[in-house]
Amino acid sequence: MHRRQKARGEGAAARFSTPAAALLLLIALPCLGADASLSDALVGGKPQWNLRLRYENVSDDALTRDASAPTFRVRFGYETLKWRHASLLLEVDQLGVWGAEDYNSTRNGKIDRPIVSDPPATDLNQAALKLSYAKDDLILGRQRLVLDNQRFIGGSAWRQNEQTFDAALWRLRASPSVTVTYAYLDNINRVFGPDSGTPPPDLRVRGNLLHAAIDLKAAGKLAVFGHWLDIRTTPALSHENLGVLWTGSHAISSDWKLPWSASYVQQHDFGSNPTPYQADYYQLELGLAREGFSIRVGEEDLGGDATRTERRFQTPLATLHAFQGWADKFLTTPPQGIRDSYIAATAHCWGVDSQLAWHDFRAAAVPRRYGNEWDVSLSRKLSPHTELLLKAARYDSSGFASDPRDTRKFWLQFVVNYP
Repeated sequence: MHRRQKARGEGAAARFSTPAAALLLLIALPCLGADASLSDALVGGKPQWNLRLRYENVSDDALTRDASAPTFRVRFGYETLKWRHASLLLEVDQLGVWGAEDYNSTRNGKIDRPIVSDPPATDLNQAALKLSYAKDDLILGRQRLVLDNQRFIGGSAWRQNEQTFDAALWRLRASPSVTVTYAYLDNINRVFGPDSGTPPPDLRVRGNLLHAAIDLKAAGKLAVFGHWLDIRTTPALSHENLGVLWTGSHAISSDWKLPWSASYVQQHDFGSNPTPYQADYYQLELGLAREGFSIRVGEEDLGGDATRTERRFQTPLATLHAFQGWADKFLTTPPQGIRDSYIAATAHCWGVDSQLAWHDFRAAAVPRRYGNEWDVSLSRKLSPHTELLLKAARYDSSGFASDPRDTRKFWLQFVVNYP
């Protein structure tokens, strides 16, 4: 098991200032006036425990050896009861390997095998102070941050080490139909952490997020947002997003509905980014659904430039695994952008949840095919606390790289949750 390394790049002490403040407050609270109600809040909270066992196999034609990753994550969490509107949350993850570490974890130096970004480690996943009032909430410290469908801001919870944010978040319920969220970001704790290496375990950032969620009743839901992210660890990723997301569903009969999703975002360079650029994003999706079944078709476009590789739409803080196929071939937007045309179906039958999806990938700025991909998954709850998942992805290249890069992935996963 790897221990947290002492050298974590510039500003290591400052990097943990926000969660450290929350932990110090947790220790100091009993000294601030311990009475019966405070004691009850501290000891009467909600413990949480989670075990996730996973086997992941990756075959990539660009490498001579496959990846075999038998990993586990044990998560321990505790949230106190409210005391004078305040509660505390602490969550620790233990990540490890229950067999041979025959994969490139990005930290073990096994570069002759495909990457599986699940390095063994012990990590402080969340440490936050929450203040809750009638119309607004404040969260200070290391926390999950999930906005809308996580296309731009998300937790990447598919990986064993979740992405979390050292941030101050304020959420205001301005009216029954309008919720406004503001967050200041100080640090992004990435899935590669906490040990130092390449890619870096975290991103130092001066970031501001502003998000308004508007309930349009029968016309669906509208999200209007802006992101201003000066990413000092990797200045080329610094950017500004201004965008909208409209989702909803229209009943066409007593059984069937037409769900839809439409989004447009304009991105510019921001802060310390050395390259002036503009790139656009759009997504259109229409579906047909009834109880136990749905099918949807859509297209998602992340803009690029035919000749200038640095002018492409980027989503470094997104939950990337949920988009553009589970084989994760496009975690970084290609220089000429990417257009993903897809069809996906879900079903629930005999207690099994199934998904099937097909993707066609092309460049956004030039007439070029990248490839296509099939994704399939089957999951079943074995009990109220346990779940079994089978999942696979097959990406077939169309000459996207200089040599064939066909990729096949397979996952077998077992999860236990308490409570």
